[in-house]
Amino acid sequence: MKKYSFLALIIVCLCSNGTLHAQQLKVSSISNAGKKFPAGESARAQNVFVEILGQGLLFTANYDTRFGNRRDGLGGRIGIGYVAADNDNATTIPVSLNYLLGNGGKHFFEIGLGATVIASKTTGSFFFEDNQGINKNSNVIGTMSFSYRLQPVNNGFSLRAGITPIFNGDFFLPYFGGLSLGYTF
Repeated sequence: MKKYSFLALIIVCLCSNGTLHAQQLKVSSISNAGKKFPAGESARAQNVFVEILGQGLLFTANYDTRFGNRRDGLGGRIGIGYVAADNDNATTIPVSLNYLLGNGGKHFFEIGLGATVIASKTTGSFFFEDNQGINKNSNVIGTMSFSYRLQPVNNGFSLRAGITPIFNGDFFLPYFGGLSLGYTF
């Protein structure tokens, strides 16, 4: 119960920080594709990317967006991954909230908190299973993200790299990492 309370507290802190930051906008304009926005605002950043390791655990295709018309601040991501070997397979679905810290340029520090659902079908010892026979199993693990993000001001190539700790009631792996390559629009 303490773990869920702690996760809820982190999410509330992330959400309230984004609200407070949004109230501090100054009135000057930045041009983005012919549109005028107050300083600190621009078109909402959206990304599609593939991730190796990271919050999706193996290899995933993902969508990430900001929740306001900003390049930084509070946002979320969702993805899906699939891996198969012999008669074993696993599907992963990472979902998380993240917050981008930066000065409005293209370099950001990302902090995030989420969960990854793992649905597997195994015939032996594969993905958290140690016994023989066909096993269908679902697990949920917690994930965090402490990453550098290169996200262009306009459309273009994006990059994420960092440490993505994973955990559940049985383990904590603090130095799990991930790398993402994608496109910002």
